[in-house]
Amino acid sequence: MKPFFAILSVFVIVGFAADTPHAKPIPVITPGKVIIPFEKMRRIWGELISLDIATRTGKFRNESNDEVVSFTVMPYAELLHHATLGDLQDFRVGERAIFRMHVNEKEEWVWLTYIQDEMNMMNSHKEYFHVDVIDATIGKLTCKWANADLSFIREPVITLETDKDTRFWKAGQPAKFSDIKIGDKLRTKTHGTGSGKHRVPWEVFLDDDSLLKFQTEQKAVHAQRILDEGAPGYVDESSGTKLVLTLFNEGEEQIKRLKQGTSLRVTAAGVDRKPTADPISGKVTLIGKNGRQTQVTLELTASTEKFQPTGLARLWVAQP
Repeated sequence: MKPFFAILSVFVIVGFAADTPHAKPIPVITPGKVIIPFEKMRRIWGELISLDIATRTGKFRNESNDEVVSFTVMPYAELLHHATLGDLQDFRVGERAIFRMHVNEKEEWVWLTYIQDEMNMMNSHKEYFHVDVIDATIGKLTCKWANADLSFIREPVITLETDKDTRFWKAGQPAKFSDIKIGDKLRTKTHGTGSGKHRVPWEVFLDDDSLLKFQTEQKAVHAQRILDEGAPGYVDESSGTKLVLTLFNEGEEQIKRLKQGTSLRVTAAGVDRKPTADPISGKVTLIGKNGRQTQVTLELTASTEKFQPTGLARLWVAQP
């Protein structure tokens, strides 16, 4: 006969096993919420095939298997172009990029939460194409894809197939293919050729200064766009003259001007994130962070009836 304490131990162990909590559920993309399910995603290198700005939908070709993938861009998606923030109109058909995809309620991989261009990926990871072989007769470069000191090599052999439309940059100024030397560290913006993993550069940067020039120009373009078009965000709450918004982090140029009491204008927006009504003036009564986004509570001078929860809005800070 087993001792009582042994039997008790069995019950205790079984009890603990029965009470073991289930795995944390994976977040799902939900209308009106800024949710990126990092636990369930695919990051796919592909070639942009088409883009509809009005519906914010498009297609890309998965360069690993040539499958055509359709996507819908989430309103808060990070669109990283020229190594910084951009918007859909910045991307060119044919451009190679990483597309971050998530499933919908039917388990279809259709929701997109970022497009990261090649410039951004290489710049943020501090990686380069190190030139090993130069074939000037056909404009081909054979490189290693690695960090600056080659202590990490992502891919040992990469081919860059330059053509008549490829532009070369050094010290921020136009350069030539012949300026490239063995051992140089390059970064690029490339497009595909309709199949496989071909890299045909639109731009080849022979140094960091040249990439940073493009980045600086893109930052100015995006900043002005946000000032002109307003900071985009979701409507969290709409009641009487009170409006609560979650502003997406891309709207930094407007967001950094927000303080309690700040005067502003705000309007409802459609799927294309363009205004659907005349702006209403108001003031900020509360401001705080909502993850990486900014949540603001506003008191408007007119009814918020045109703002629907989970819908979109644009906000402009009044000039002092």
